[in-house]
Amino acid sequence: MAADSGDYETFESVDWSSIDRPKYRPSTATVGFLAALGVLVSAFAYDYLLADGALVADWSPTPLDWFSLVGVATFACYVVVPLACNRQLTRRYWRQLRRDRLALASLGWLTFFVLFALVGPVILGDPETAPMGMGASQGRYGIPIYQPPVGTSISEYATTVCGGPLSNGKCWGTFLHPFGTTNTGKDVLAFVARGARIELKLAFVSGMILVPIATVVGSVAAQYGGWVDSVLMRYVDLQQVIPAFFVYLVAQFLYGGSLLLMVAVFGLLNWGGVARLVRSEALKKRETAYVKAAQAAGSSRLAVVRRHLIPNVSNAVVTAVTLQIPMLLIVETTLSYLGLGPMQSQSWGYLIETSIHDDNFPTLVWWGVAAPVGFLVATVVSLNLLGDALRDVLDPRTDGHSDGGHR
Repeated sequence: MAADSGDYETFESVDWSSIDRPKYRPSTATVGFLAALGVLVSAFAYDYLLADGALVADWSPTPLDWFSLVGVATFACYVVVPLACNRQLTRRYWRQLRRDRLALASLGWLTFFVLFALVGPVILGDPETAPMGMGASQGRYGIPIYQPPVGTSISEYATTVCGGPLSNGKCWGTFLHPFGTTNTGKDVLAFVARGARIELKLAFVSGMILVPIATVVGSVAAQYGGWVDSVLMRYVDLQQVIPAFFVYLVAQFLYGGSLLLMVAVFGLLNWGGVARLVRSEALKKRETAYVKAAQAAGSSRLAVVRRHLIPNVSNAVVTAVTLQIPMLLIVETTLSYLGLGPMQSQSWGYLIETSIHDDNFPTLVWWGVAAPVGFLVATVVSLNLLGDALRDVLDPRTDGHSDGGHR
């Protein structure tokens, strides 16, 4: 494979000036994004100004839902569409990525996580009711308390009502509640699905805020240099001195907690490290032949940033973001565990906190902690592993033959 690797272009080795496109003509991805943004803005205006009740079926979107949809549109237009249009490059990336079994497993888990977060709450419903509207007729919420997961059992005396089969004095789990139920009768699987949707929104919207700001600031600082670079980097220094955690606590005290507030605080105050990495990578790209040729041909600094630097710092952005997003997921879970979270009653952290402080934990009841912790650990590890693999795939200097390809 190494012999023919030179026959394919890499995302970061493309001379974008060779693309025959009239000046000031936006790319297909940009046109698609602007069209999608126009549709979302129109729907938002209709929902807030004209709609009476739910917008679609029983769905009444929150402000964070609208930002999440913008994040999805951004990802689709600037990641999915370019990969779909350049099939040769996509096949090359896939050949390199599938050499790493851990990366493939991580990609599979993250795909499942996204689908589970999107579809799970719709199918499973509210955690305080049984999945798909079915359940036992007893228990605080109409479903049995302390119901164990499928394949496990608990003493029949530890639960008021057993929703599964009874055998040898033990209550066994049932597929009606595959992850079991809490001490108040909440279905753990439905609870985990609600928490997964919160984490997905947090990841998408934070990424939508963090990536564009960090990419533009880092690229502009590298290209312009001088006082522009000094001002931008000094601001980054100042921003990193102010902990986003404490800013969020103060804002929560003043304005009340919300997931949108958390996303805004951590998204707007956590991009400094990413911007520094982008700047470092852009300084290297600034010395490449195609950038110097564009400058010699009369391209303005802004045009160089837009057409040459920003498209060619993807590996730095991917590496940094795959470290930032897991950190945000852990912070949200931790805040909810401490009772400071924005979506307290639906977060993984809240489920962990209530389960740990149960008198029967961990000798009898453990699944209320194991399920959310397992999902959180698997998601965080998968993001880091996939980020490392994508860094190697996108970096032309490795040509996809890093150590990760032999794991």
